[in-house]
Amino acid sequence: MKLNFSIIVPVYNRPDEIDALLESLTKQSFSQDFEVLIIEDGSENAADNIVEKYQSQLNVNYFFKENSGAGASRNFGMQKALGNYFIILDSDVIVPPQYISEVKKTLENNFTDAFGGPDAAHDSFTSLQKAINYSMTSVLTTGGIRGKKKSVGKFQPRSFNLGLSKKAFEKTKGFSTMKNGEDIDLTFRLWENNFETQLIEKAFVYHKRRSTIQQFFKQTFGFGTARPILNKKYPETAKITYWFPSLFIIGLDISIILAIFGYHQLLYFYGFYFLLIFLDSLFQNKNSYIAFLSIISSLTQFFGYGTGFLESQFINKKH
Repeated sequence: MKLNFSIIVPVYNRPDEIDALLESLTKQSFSQDFEVLIIEDGSENAADNIVEKYQSQLNVNYFFKENSGAGASRNFGMQKALGNYFIILDSDVIVPPQYISEVKKTLENNFTDAFGGPDAAHDSFTSLQKAINYSMTSVLTTGGIRGKKKSVGKFQPRSFNLGLSKKAFEKTKGFSTMKNGEDIDLTFRLWENNFETQLIEKAFVYHKRRSTIQQFFKQTFGFGTARPILNKKYPETAKITYWFPSLFIIGLDISIILAIFGYHQLLYFYGFYFLLIFLDSLFQNKNSYIAFLSIISSLTQFFGYGTGFLESQFINKKH
């Protein structure tokens, strides 16, 4: 099977991000032609002028549509694409030069109808963005489920860096209408239709993520609300580990209350855990300030996901 790639990027009010992404795509070592589709999801601050700058350097097409969310925009792009294998990226990523070449090489050696790749922090990112990247990818915080290691069972691709064959898209109809967790929902439907997924470790992207703690909390809260919905929709995929962030924050609250009454043992456990995060981040980032921020971002991640999970599980139960 000859692979013809179409890169699909939904965007909403982020022209500066598209500029950085398109610039990185002009630097690909990949020698064959590929197309890029920018899907503007009803933005007020449109990126059409940015896209126009790259018309002479890339085979890029720009589409403006009414706002309907990222999932529907990705589906729109796949319907318009001419390739037979779609690469879906978030607008806030930067693609290293070898990215497409690594995807092609891996798929030619071990073809699967879907893949996912890891994310990393670029040197140009802010200290907080690097800390958020740490908390979202560290084995100490997420267990490696976002591409840090292979031994995590069947890999669930995430939409910031995801590949999908045209055949798989036509069979599954692409992304659902879920606001959060739509990429995991797609993975489960791929498996139900006997399509295989894989992690391509070398096909990583630099992922900016959110630039403030408030934005990061809102994002992780959304992730948390999605999981009970997915558990109900696909009960065979539910795992006790999805409760861990909620149990973590409940335990932290209890440890603080106990410490007020003189029982500090449980709080010592949390202190030791955050010390491990600091040391691990320090080892990876070689920066004590980023290591400190990694504690803040990890706590934000647990609190956001955990409270979102509990609200969706017990309060907003009409899924």
